[in-house]
Amino acid sequence: MSIASPLTPLLPYITCFIILLVLVEQIKYISKKRSIPGPSVVLPFIGNAIALVRNPTKFWDQQSSLAKSTTAGLSVNYIIGNFIVFIRDTELSHKVFANVRPDAFRLVGHPFGKKLFGEHNLIYMTGQDHKNLRRRIAPNFTPRALSTYTALQQITILNHLKSWVQLSHKAQAPIPLRVLARDMNLETSQTVFVGPYLTPKARQSFERDYYLFNVGLMKLPIDLPGMAFRNARLAVDRLAGTLATCTAMSKKRMENGEEPSCLIDYWMQDTLREIAEAQLAGDTSPPPYSSDAEIGGYLFDFLFAAQDASTSSLLWAVTLLDSHPDVLARVRDEVAGIWSPESDELITTDQLREMRYTQAVAREVVRFRPPATLVPHIAAVDFPLTENYVVPKGAIVFPSVYESSFQGFPEPDRFDPDRFSEERQEDQIYKRNFLAFGAGAHQCVGQRYALNHLVLFIAMFASLIDFKRDRTDGCDDIAYVPTICPKDDCRVFLSRRCVRYPSFPGH
Repeated sequence: MSIASPLTPLLPYITCFIILLVLVEQIKYISKKRSIPGPSVVLPFIGNAIALVRNPTKFWDQQSSLAKSTTAGLSVNYIIGNFIVFIRDTELSHKVFANVRPDAFRLVGHPFGKKLFGEHNLIYMTGQDHKNLRRRIAPNFTPRALSTYTALQQITILNHLKSWVQLSHKAQAPIPLRVLARDMNLETSQTVFVGPYLTPKARQSFERDYYLFNVGLMKLPIDLPGMAFRNARLAVDRLAGTLATCTAMSKKRMENGEEPSCLIDYWMQDTLREIAEAQLAGDTSPPPYSSDAEIGGYLFDFLFAAQDASTSSLLWAVTLLDSHPDVLARVRDEVAGIWSPESDELITTDQLREMRYTQAVAREVVRFRPPATLVPHIAAVDFPLTENYVVPKGAIVFPSVYESSFQGFPEPDRFDPDRFSEERQEDQIYKRNFLAFGAGAHQCVGQRYALNHLVLFIAMFASLIDFKRDRTDGCDDIAYVPTICPKDDCRVFLSRRCVRYPSFPGH
């Protein structure tokens, strides 16, 4: 004789309650969706999260196709309780970028960014506070500062290129560049941002924590012990703490009147000048945003912004130069007329400016394959995006930088660096479509640094190395990691091209 469970009489009620929740959720989704293209029905609670995590490229391609099917230039979906709006139309993207404020949109950088980065991250600031902080950051990217960075960048790039060639020779097979480029960029960022203040042991810990952070970026926000997202969040805290320690060390060194050797030195030099001026005026309180912990957090913001986006651009540069030998030949000819590896001299900032075609190649790489294809924002209020559609409060809005790059420009699907030449000036004519560095108040403050890094890499890689892609079906398809890169991680054969590698002064 079976004994009935105490819950048996309640099962019909529990079932009805679950059905009611599902029904209410569907009604809410449909009411927010209105006539905008998107799934007619979504899975309860999780929505299309599985499809997004399993194949991000396919998911966003589908959103793009839906947005193209209507003149509104929008599509919608539902992810883990979040209603999302995908924006393909460039002017609507500008409308979002121009309205980042408490009563419109909040930039989030990542759908679950606040949980991962913390509440006081630079990207969440708005209004006068944000303007004041950007003003304090500006001295880090003066021509003098950038000149210091270009020397550090070249030394790091050269060391890694040499190791890549050795690795390729040893393997006698194509090697994937994604992890190698990421490691090079991480060392470059560490050296440029906090240079002499990271010991070899600290660098090892830093690299391990940054790896945990990167893994967590692509996982669901399950903040439980042992889960990738929790590991990433804890890693961010440790990384910011390490950078805060570097800030304190730099501050002490700049107090002694030494010359700046990295980004944090320029920052601390200007901060100490401001403190001295305030003290002369009788104000003994420290300037806002100048504590070691705060600056450590902002340095991590820089690191995150520079690291993965730069890796993406370097990989696409290699891919596109390989598939466009005419472009590669012109780059090599231009660089050879300006700089010789046998000179053992660093490329100067003046020489960098002379490499106009190589500069154009870098810009076209960024247009053709913008690293961060989407810039998520959260609607703080019901916001009238178009005459016929109001973005509901709480929705995550995704302006697509990638889609804008293929609008306006003549033959946008063609990789054509000459579009950025002085004769054609498409970067000015179609400026509103070139959104790889964002727009509005949160436009990338370090874009000159980022472009310099890409130009230096292209010039050195093309001059010092012979390379050939290991081309297979779909190798150049887009993969999200979380910025975009070639699906095969850019597998290449490498060999030394120059007579000998340069021996830079002092290294």
